[in-house]
Amino acid sequence: MPTAEAVMAALARVQDPELHRDIVSLNMVRDLTIEAGRVAFELVLTTPACPLRETIDKDVRAALATVPGVDQIDINWGAEVRGSTSTSPKQVAGVKNVIAVASNKGGVGKSTIATNLAVALARLGAKVGLLDADITGPNIPTMLGIEQGGLAEGQGGLHTIEAFGVKAASIGFVLPKGTPVVWRGPMIGSGVRQLLHDIDWGELDYLIVDLPPGTSDASMTMAQEAEIAGVVVVSTPQVVAVEDAIKAVGMFDRLGVPIFGIVENMASDIFGRGGARQAAEDLGIEFLGEIELNLAIREGADRGQPVVAAYPDSPETQAFLRLAEQVAARCSVLRYAGEQAA
Repeated sequence: MPTAEAVMAALARVQDPELHRDIVSLNMVRDLTIEAGRVAFELVLTTPACPLRETIDKDVRAALATVPGVDQIDINWGAEVRGSTSTSPKQVAGVKNVIAVASNKGGVGKSTIATNLAVALARLGAKVGLLDADITGPNIPTMLGIEQGGLAEGQGGLHTIEAFGVKAASIGFVLPKGTPVVWRGPMIGSGVRQLLHDIDWGELDYLIVDLPPGTSDASMTMAQEAEIAGVVVVSTPQVVAVEDAIKAVGMFDRLGVPIFGIVENMASDIFGRGGARQAAEDLGIEFLGEIELNLAIREGADRGQPVVAAYPDSPETQAFLRLAEQVAARCSVLRYAGEQAA
């Protein structure tokens, strides 16, 4: 019968491909049991949206195949999402990671990306929230099929509403459809602050924040009031959109907020392809993927059925799942790097 020492020594040769450290020293191997030739254990990933699970599985099985007496390998997969260990008042209670979705330009599909990213992370097994920080133009209620102004008459005030496995909050929940929000900058900042800290988000692995276009009040307040794990910058392929996306990267870099990378939305023969990828290369940041211009995505947003939920096996959904995996992986890597630097 193989010994626990031999099994753990073999597993210590397996590296996490993202963190570049062995899975034993990372405490990813838990509850090891050995019965005759059967080896069973829990393997705890840093995110349920791990894009390299198949690679780790293959490497683990290859390593254990070298241990004499191992005839069967049973892996129980788990996940523990890393969060900040800071006690700063910027921490959002119960939230491990705040991820902003931003661009300096309107109309590039930030809300569509934010909504489907949140639903994709939830589908992959994470506990997810979605904050609509576009105070003057909240679109998240429509995209999630939640009645605008539905909380206006209640006694409980603004709170989260769950849809498609995601806890969402938007000022649109308390404003009847078509009601304009005519606020100056300080009021917008105050609104963002309250959405972050006055709402009970519960326990979340990721809080996705849909920011309004521009580099002013809402984005600056978010950076000042929350410890942002990273930013996903959205751009369409056109030159003018890419120029504005680069400005958003510059703003968050100046504010000391990590940039997870750029995603290219609405890639097509109409709008072009590759502009955001080239910008990512020029800036030395990650290119997170390409989302095609597609009728199903637009129709889903209009009728409150995100494409990830409405068409779970579609190519469009697969693109959003890959995006979710890339974002989750970047979040894990930066959190781990922060722990090592502390």
